[in-house]
Amino acid sequence: MPPICTRKTKMFDPFGDFDRCGYLRNFAGEKDIDIIKHLEHRSFLAKIEQAFAQLVEKETLSYSDVLTTHGTIFSAVYPWAGQDRNRTAPHLAISKGDVLFAHPNDVQGAIAYALRNGQDIQFMADKPGEIMGYLAYGHPFLDGNGRTILVIHAELAQRAGFSVDWGATNKTNYLTALTEEIKRPGKGHLDNYLRPFIREALGVDALASHIAQIKGLDGEGASDKVLGEFSDPSLQARYQHEKDRRGKAQA
Repeated sequence: MPPICTRKTKMFDPFGDFDRCGYLRNFAGEKDIDIIKHLEHRSFLAKIEQAFAQLVEKETLSYSDVLTTHGTIFSAVYPWAGQDRNRTAPHLAISKGDVLFAHPNDVQGAIAYALRNGQDIQFMADKPGEIMGYLAYGHPFLDGNGRTILVIHAELAQRAGFSVDWGATNKTNYLTALTEEIKRPGKGHLDNYLRPFIREALGVDALASHIAQIKGLDGEGASDKVLGEFSDPSLQARYQHEKDRRGKAQA
């Protein structure tokens, strides 16, 4: 009997063991992606307050805090929760649609750029979209990136004295702007989109409930895909082009 999968698209299987271990080696051994997304979201809702509480205690946010946030949210679902792609899939190129995410060796640099500038109050206030773009481009994990970086971004915004009314945004329009931001960083694509949704800071106690109530955080949508291994010269060329285009911003 073939593996159960309610999606018609090819299964994202970077470990190459979906048939034996289920989707991304989840603890339940599940192969039905809809069940997996339910488990992920249930874990997210159960752990979001703890994730924010951990971040609030940190005077300065670092890359390790991003890893800890993912681990807190998804450790009930995946044994590799809190481990980035440089550990889980260091040899694979990962994309979604026509967006190529950071090379595993560059993930930490992209996130560090976002954290460094996101903790500059004026920079964060002026360019919240650029910060989100670099967090998304870094794409540290095999799954759960969107919810993890949303928590991180919300905490950065809180520290800068504002919040984003994510519930008022349109998911399709947001993802279109985010895609353009990743492809052409720092050109204002996502900053311009988010500007009408900027509000006053919510307060620490309200932040977790606000994020938890946002619709569209259940992981539904296009799946990541494995483009190939880095030994492929064409992929090497694409990554070099991306590095040249972004310059030294995330160094």
